[in-house]
Amino acid sequence: MTTMSARATGSTASLSDGRIGTQAADVTGELPWIEDAGKVAPQDARALSKIFFDRLQTLEEGTHEHQYARNTLIEMNLSLVRFAASRFRNRGGDDTEDIIQVGTIGLIKAI
Repeated sequence: MTTMSARATGSTASLSDGRIGTQAADVTGELPWIEDAGKVAPQDARALSKIFFDRLQTLEEGTHEHQYARNTLIEMNLSLVRFAASRFRNRGGDDTEDIIQVGTIGLIKAI
């Protein structure tokens, strides 16, 4: 993930374990800075996803903020794809990687 140091400045408050810093609430609706979206706790991911989806709808495509929001949403929800793929593990065959690939592509297209 690219560095977004400009967004990481300012006052921060942390959720759960401190890996997620959120900007002070302001009128512009700044997105929270997330260091490692893959390690966000599920309860935090649900709340953050709502924030990111709402903000993503208002952003222009092609901007850095739109790209950051979209990529972060994808990374936060990859664990959901892995969970869904694991449900097919006992159906025979070693297709787990293929199922994860198809699920990841579906996730990317959905967002």
